[in-house]
Amino acid sequence: MFFFENITWQSGLMWVAVVAVLMGLNELARMNKWVALLLFTLVPLVLTILVWPTTAGAGSSTGTWFHWVKVYSALAGCLGFLALRFIKGASTNKYLLFFPPLILAINIMEAVIRDFQVYSLQGMIDGVLMNGGIWNIMNGVAGILNILTISGWVGIMISQDKQKDMVWPDQMWFWIIAYDLWNFAYVYNCVSDHAFYAGAALLISCTIPAFFIKKGAWLQHRAQTLAFWMMFTMSFPAFVGESQFAVASTHHNASLFVASFLSLAANVAVFVYHLYRIKKYKRNVLKEEVYVGLKSFEEIKARNKKS
Repeated sequence: MFFFENITWQSGLMWVAVVAVLMGLNELARMNKWVALLLFTLVPLVLTILVWPTTAGAGSSTGTWFHWVKVYSALAGCLGFLALRFIKGASTNKYLLFFPPLILAINIMEAVIRDFQVYSLQGMIDGVLMNGGIWNIMNGVAGILNILTISGWVGIMISQDKQKDMVWPDQMWFWIIAYDLWNFAYVYNCVSDHAFYAGAALLISCTIPAFFIKKGAWLQHRAQTLAFWMMFTMSFPAFVGESQFAVASTHHNASLFVASFLSLAANVAVFVYHLYRIKKYKRNVLKEEVYVGLKSFEEIKARNKKS
């Protein structure tokens, strides 16, 4: 295959199972704030003390600074979003509303830095085969464009149903797709042999609910599924690389280039459209939403506004 080596039926079924479990855990966390607090505080605390020093230590495939930073930044996002959702008055504080785009931008920039770093790396490093090249630079630029097209956080709202989801109407479907292509290319570039699960499965697990279960709540879905995945992979690092379900990347230069090219092309397109909307409709990205008037934007807004 172009991106991956032979995918067995066992690996295919496990991929589906990973998506299903991540989606199920996400729904569990959405159901009740106390369950969510337990999952995002007590569980990682126990893992930090009793498990990760052994399983994610130096020399393991998850023993890099990036994995440790990623798991805690994902958890910080989950807890911050819970605060916005359930602390009275938090969702109307314009300074607190800046937290979601900030934590999102930080998470993207962490990966951009790693992409640029991997550009000069070759061979087996920390248990991961590196094949740095121009594709890392291409995808790093795509990540920066993805950050620059984050907009409309002033319009973040809390849904009026029992889940009280954090809804971000300006986070349009095309931005999500551009993000997915960028993030898949990042994982494929920097931890290639993890990309079948940590790239494709993880991204699908938050994109499906964002498109079909609770539209507008993509960032909440993303933070929660990412936190669950990072906690799992830090605890069982051999799963993606050494177990019977592991699926290796082809490590072909052409595959790495195509993944990053698609990422860059999509993010350039979103960036150009973003600038077009700002100029045509004279939108102030620091104070206004950019995609007002689009059908999908208005539908999300209408479904979640107070009656």
